[in-house]
Amino acid sequence: MANARARQLRKTMTPQEVKLWVHLRSWKSRGYHFRRQAPREKYIVDFICLRKNLVVELDGGQHNFDAHADSDRKRDADLARAGFKVLRFWNNEIDTNLIGVLETIDQELRTNSPHPAGFAGHPPPLGEG
Repeated sequence: MANARARQLRKTMTPQEVKLWVHLRSWKSRGYHFRRQAPREKYIVDFICLRKNLVVELDGGQHNFDAHADSDRKRDADLARAGFKVLRFWNNEIDTNLIGVLETIDQELRTNSPHPAGFAGHPPPLGEG
């Protein structure tokens, strides 16, 4: 079910998601393979680089409302517990400061170290490391 929903979301990306995707997709040549609208944990994330355990989310105006903001905080916490760093940007940041957004993502990719070998991209269970 999640795969079907993710496939549908890939077909109906927002203009801002498309704009960012063009750049993130090109970073594969630098060793950073991003997936778009990808199922991860119990969510579908906008963009994910598994090599660096980095999730990038784009938010529209509906994320300003309390219920949605609370949901985003829970989602980010769940993803963090699963070993992912989440970067969130507003859609208008893509429209007005795309270079700044790309620089922030690039900096995180360059400074974020993957988990130690042997953990296959996942942190050790609580109490074991």
